[in-house]
Amino acid sequence: MWKAERGTRITERWDWHVPIIGALGFLLWTTNRRRTKTKFDLSGDGGLEEMIPTLVGLTEGAIDEGNRTEIIHNGAFFDRLIEDINRATHSVHIESYIWWTGPVCQRVAEALAARAREGIEVRLLVDYSGSTRMEHQLRAEMNDAGCHVRRFRPLKVSNIGRMNLRTHRKIAVVDGRIGYVGGHGIAEEWSGDGQDRHHWRDTAVRVEGPLVTTLQGVFCENWIEETGEVPVGEKYFPKIEPVGKIDAHVAYASPRGSISAVQLLYYLAINSAKRELIIQNPYFLPHEDAIDSLKDAVRRGVDVQIMLPAARVIDAPMIQHASHHHFGDMLENGVRIFEYQSTLIHQKIMIVDGLWCCVGSTNFDDRSFQLNDEITVGYIDRDMAKQLRAAYERDRKDSVEIEFDEWRTRPWRHRLIDGAAYLARREL
Repeated sequence: MWKAERGTRITERWDWHVPIIGALGFLLWTTNRRRTKTKFDLSGDGGLEEMIPTLVGLTEGAIDEGNRTEIIHNGAFFDRLIEDINRATHSVHIESYIWWTGPVCQRVAEALAARAREGIEVRLLVDYSGSTRMEHQLRAEMNDAGCHVRRFRPLKVSNIGRMNLRTHRKIAVVDGRIGYVGGHGIAEEWSGDGQDRHHWRDTAVRVEGPLVTTLQGVFCENWIEETGEVPVGEKYFPKIEPVGKIDAHVAYASPRGSISAVQLLYYLAINSAKRELIIQNPYFLPHEDAIDSLKDAVRRGVDVQIMLPAARVIDAPMIQHASHHHFGDMLENGVRIFEYQSTLIHQKIMIVDGLWCCVGSTNFDDRSFQLNDEITVGYIDRDMAKQLRAAYERDRKDSVEIEFDEWRTRPWRHRLIDGAAYLARREL
C-alpha cells in the first residue's frame, strides 16, 4: 500500500513538472535555434559607392577617415607585431581566440613579458576554449613579469550558460595608435609562409590613424566584461589626426537575438556588388538566403568567385564536406568555386567591385554570425582592394576550379559524406 501511494505521489509530481520542463526546453530551443530571415530586397539605384553609407550605418558602425594601412601575409605578421610591441611606450592590448603552442608563442610571450618588466601595461585576453593548449609555464612567466593575462569566459558555474559564446576576435592595439586585425591566432600554424599543411595561409592588416580608436574600444568591450577594469583617458584613447587617405569602418556588434553586424555586413556586400565579388573564407556554410543572393549577383552580371580550402587540407574536413552540399546549386547558377590545395587558407576576405574590401576574423557560418564575438573591418580604398586582389590571383595558382559537370558526377561515397556532414552542420 505504502509503495503504491508513494508511486502515485511521484507520478502526480511528474505530471505537474513535465509541462514546465517541456516549456523551458522549448524556450531554450527557440533561443538557440532562432534565426532571423535575411533575404534582402534592396531598394534604390546606384553602385557600391552609393551603398557604402547604408552598409556602414546598418552595421552600427561609422566611417573613420584618414588611415594608413599595411597588408601582412602569413608569418610576417608576428615579425611586424613584435617590432611594434618592442617599441611600445605605455600599453599593449591583445585579444585572440587562439593561443596554442610552438616557438612563435614563446616569441610573443617573451616580447610581452620584457615590455611589462619595463613598466609597459600589457593586457592579454585569450578565449578560454581557444587557449586550452596554452602552456602554463608561459602564462606564469607573463604574469610574473607584470602582464595582465585573462581568459574570456573560463569554465565556472557563472559561465555555464555562456560557455558556447566565445570571442573569436583577433585584435592588437599598441599605445592606442597602432592596430592589427585579421585571422591570425597565436600558434605555430601561422608562423610560416603557407608552405605546407602545418603552416597556414592568412592575412592581417596593420593600421594607423583614427580607426585605431575604434579598435581599442572593441578590445575594451570584452576586457571590461571579463575583468571589470575600464582603461580610461587619453593614454588609451589619444586624439589621432588623419595620417593617410584610407577610410574604414568596423563591424563587431555581437548577436542579440537578431542578425549580427558582421553577418549583415557580408550579406549587404554581396547584394551591393555590381561587377565583381571575391570571397576567401575557410569555413563556408551559407544558408539558402545567402546562396540566393550569390546567384542573384551572377544574374545581374557580377563575376562571383569563392575560394575555400580543399577538404584534404582543412583542419576540420567535415565542415568542408558540409559546405559541398550547396556546391552543385551554386555552380549550376554561375558561381565560380576554387579549392585551395596547399594548406588551410584561413583568411576572411571580401573584395567588391575593386573599391571596397574587408578583412577580419569572421567565418561564413552560423557560429561566427550567431554565437561568437567577431570583428571585420571594411576599407573604402581601390589600392587596398587591388593589393588583396593581386594576392588572390597568386592564391588561385595553388587552387583548382570546380567544374559543374565534373562535380555532379563525383563518387557516391563523396556524396554520402557530404550529406551526412550537412545534416550535422549546426554542430560543426
